[in-house]
Amino acid sequence: MSNRFDSKEVFKERFKLEVSEMYGRNFEETSSIERYQVLGHMIRDYVGINWRETKNAIKKKETKQLYYFSMEFLMGRLFTNNLMNLGLYDVVKEGLEDLGMDINEMEEMESDAGLGNGGLGRLAACFMDSLASLNLAGHGNCIRYRYGLFKQKIENKRQVELPDCWLKYGNVWEVWKPQHSVEVKFGGSVDLYMDHMGKFHTNHNPDFVVRAVPYDEPIVGYHTKTTNTLRLWDAEIDETSVNSGQLNKYLNDVMAITANVYPDDSTAEGKKLRLKQEYFFVCAGIDQIIRSHLQVYPTLDNLPEKVAIQLNDTHPVLVIPELMRVLMDDYNYEWDDAWRIVTGTVAYTNHTVMAEALEKWPQDTVRSLLPRINMIIEEINRRFQFEVDHKGLLHIWNNVAIIKEGQVHMAHLAIVGSHSVNGVAKLHSQILVDDVMKEFAVLYPERFNNKTNGITHRRWLLYSNPQLTSLLEDTIGDSFKTNPEDLEKLMDYVDDPIIQNRFMEVKHQRKQILADYVKKTLDIDVDVNSIFDCQAKRLHAYKRQLLNIFCVMHLYLRMKSEPNFRIYPRTFFFSAKAAPSYELAKEIIKLINFVAEKVNNDPETNSFLKVVFIPNYSVSVAEILLNAADVSEQISTAGKEASGTGNMKYMMNGALTLGTLDGANVEIVERVGQENAQIFGLHVEDINELKHQNSYNVWDFYNSNYNVRRIVDSLANGTWSSNHDEFRLIYNDLMLRNDEFFVLADFDSYVYAQSQVEQRYRDRGRWARTMLINIAKSGYFSSDRTIKEYADEIWHLTPISFED
Repeated sequence: MSNRFDSKEVFKERFKLEVSEMYGRNFEETSSIERYQVLGHMIRDYVGINWRETKNAIKKKETKQLYYFSMEFLMGRLFTNNLMNLGLYDVVKEGLEDLGMDINEMEEMESDAGLGNGGLGRLAACFMDSLASLNLAGHGNCIRYRYGLFKQKIENKRQVELPDCWLKYGNVWEVWKPQHSVEVKFGGSVDLYMDHMGKFHTNHNPDFVVRAVPYDEPIVGYHTKTTNTLRLWDAEIDETSVNSGQLNKYLNDVMAITANVYPDDSTAEGKKLRLKQEYFFVCAGIDQIIRSHLQVYPTLDNLPEKVAIQLNDTHPVLVIPELMRVLMDDYNYEWDDAWRIVTGTVAYTNHTVMAEALEKWPQDTVRSLLPRINMIIEEINRRFQFEVDHKGLLHIWNNVAIIKEGQVHMAHLAIVGSHSVNGVAKLHSQILVDDVMKEFAVLYPERFNNKTNGITHRRWLLYSNPQLTSLLEDTIGDSFKTNPEDLEKLMDYVDDPIIQNRFMEVKHQRKQILADYVKKTLDIDVDVNSIFDCQAKRLHAYKRQLLNIFCVMHLYLRMKSEPNFRIYPRTFFFSAKAAPSYELAKEIIKLINFVAEKVNNDPETNSFLKVVFIPNYSVSVAEILLNAADVSEQISTAGKEASGTGNMKYMMNGALTLGTLDGANVEIVERVGQENAQIFGLHVEDINELKHQNSYNVWDFYNSNYNVRRIVDSLANGTWSSNHDEFRLIYNDLMLRNDEFFVLADFDSYVYAQSQVEQRYRDRGRWARTMLINIAKSGYFSSDRTIKEYADEIWHLTPISFED
């Protein structure tokens, strides 16, 4: 039977038959979850034809392929995305309606895949969508985390972490490929011996071996045949590797590798597990690449011409020594030839300028867990030192060494072992060259470049916001669906009062959808006519959710003390997870929820001010939250946020960027103009000067600013909690550690910016015009543009040809 169902009638017939045959019962007697499972498999089987033809075309035409290594892929739900990309959504929707079923119920049954935490993983997912939609051969490589990061609940106003059981109903999109499993070896010892030709060889005697087993998911392009692969690796036992009497320990060690994203690495055991994870998916992924390459080509000499490997941050940097190991130990390459292949194949994306976020591993841990890899890293470091010395730059060695003070610096290894190093926004890339990696930029100026991040407009506009998409189609046609830069055509209509009114109606509809969700899930009533002010992202001190809630506290306290002062009604939305061991971040979540309880239950002010914390932030939550926002909070300390992609999603759906000149905010403002964003706060240069002169003193702000003092004092005087020590961690971080992220320094500027936002919003026509300009200028921030730049300038990919 054909997998195709291009008409409603064919779909209904096939669906009923397959459900009945799968479960051995009449269709009418099956459950919703059983029908969802069958429907998912039908869609995947439909995709399978294009999947096969894509693989065949790549082999036949010897097309160059990208492999994107990332510890995270936040794909979100794929049910709607796949049907839309295939052009089958209406067929399935109408067919289900004829059978008395609602497609929205089917969509809700799918869990968000627990494959990440934040922007890093969502960027990877956007890139996968764009690669396939642009007909480029680009595949993902990651771990199949069984319990995700964690499921966040708020109990007693505090974050509680529970397992994210996203696989409880299985994953309808994946195909198990046990025949492609890979042995991954850890620990033990390495024997060196010389053959009769005088060539050295190695023999690794591991003390722990695990099988990496792939699960493949199809990545469907938009209205194209191209279907790429996301390969997820699970850990399974290797029956021959269990030491006598240690079965339970072995099983636990195997299970731990793929249990969770980012296990706590604040302990020695945690570091060891994190490093195990990183080598696990790197070793398995490299093995797959080599095997696939040799099925088509007789040699690995041409690997850089046929394969590109992109490292998404430092987590997969072990690709460099692992590929060296495979080339030398398994295929007898000499060092120089292997190094040419590795550096020609591998490229590295940096995602942070914060030194503490650049991965470093204790060399003792690397040596004990990965003895052969450690030997190779030591040799890379030795040869690199010779190169630095040869260039007469030995005086910079301490700043560029890969191994230093007993630590392996993964970002340094990434730069030395790659042919390209890119930042993810113009400001970020400039900071890398001027500051964080300046010595490397002197050594390898040709390697550094910028690739400003982007988002897939298909998910974040077309699919998640059909109301706005319909308005755009009516106004500028539908070319923006395949050419997002055509959103610029909207500039011809930004002064049209009819279009302005229609936009405000669309925004009202999206706000109502969010309000209904909040009522259903949290039983909180919000005013859809209030300003929806949203900050949704990973909870970290530099992202300054604290500055946001301080402003809320200020507005509330001022309204309480000044009966004549009232604000335009505003609802502040927060959504964020804090890493389980990040106590300060968890305390900020607690503060937000304490403030919310106080503010929301005060009848004197709650018609003007509400605070909503939406728990368990995910792609699916973002799809409801971001397009309902009036205000996009992008308020990180200047110079700390590499790029951001939430800022682009809000912008594309018509929200005002309230932010610092940080990350991609800079480029957003360049495009929309200062008058169509609300920028505040210290600039990078200001902060650098304060640090250089050591002149920032948080107590100066506390003593000289009544509003600042009132807020800080309220943390410990019983305003928000009867326990005066409830927020001691926040107080100490600000006042005793001198406010590392300049929250109090930017406070007045932020409060003033918020007052300006309110003034803008009161002028409905001006507000609508600003939002339309933001939408019109958002096409540049499509990940299609980003991927084209990567493909042309780093990977040198050409589109797949399906012609005979």
